[in-house]
Amino acid sequence: MKLIIFDFDGTLADTEALITQTMQKTIEALHLEPRSREQCRAMIGLPLKETFMRLIPMTGEMGDRCVDTYSQIFGRDNRPGVVRLFPHVADTLAALYAHGYTLTIATSRHRESLMEFLQGMQIDTYFRYIVTVSDVAQAKPHPDMVLQTMEYLSIAPADTLMVGDAVYDIQMGHNAGVHTCGVTYGNGTRADMVACQADHIIDDFGQLGSLLL
Repeated sequence: MKLIIFDFDGTLADTEALITQTMQKTIEALHLEPRSREQCRAMIGLPLKETFMRLIPMTGEMGDRCVDTYSQIFGRDNRPGVVRLFPHVADTLAALYAHGYTLTIATSRHRESLMEFLQGMQIDTYFRYIVTVSDVAQAKPHPDMVLQTMEYLSIAPADTLMVGDAVYDIQMGHNAGVHTCGVTYGNGTRADMVACQADHIIDDFGQLGSLLL
């Protein structure tokens, strides 16, 4: 294995509470039909507009309003320390980087928001390449993010591992023909990872070191 592609939300950082609360506040602010935290959580990993349009029947125009409102609320509520790395992420990334693995990110988050998190968490220097939802024609679970990353770095599917917490991450990896590793501590469950046939499943990010080092 040479290349490791990571999802961000629910894989590297614990953003679930902030995301689901922001989604519910957005729905309330726009006087839409309420959705539970679990219903919101199940959408994490998709682009924002698609998230809201899947959650609640609505027009594309309303979907755009949801995105704008969400962004405003998220920016207001995302105070320092609200979002933290999962246990063993920082030291495992450092070890993988030191051993010569090429580390990258493929995320449904926009670049400005992602970079703010990475820099604040002091892990930005580990990642050689980043693909966000704005950089591809088709978002997860389409393979575009993974294919673009491999093409840019000239690394073959056989040498690539996709690591994520959502079914969409694993499906994206399968669709790109790469190895996959599902994590169970984020927004997806072990049952989810088994059902989508992840090649490897870990319950703690540190286990990735045991798998690869």
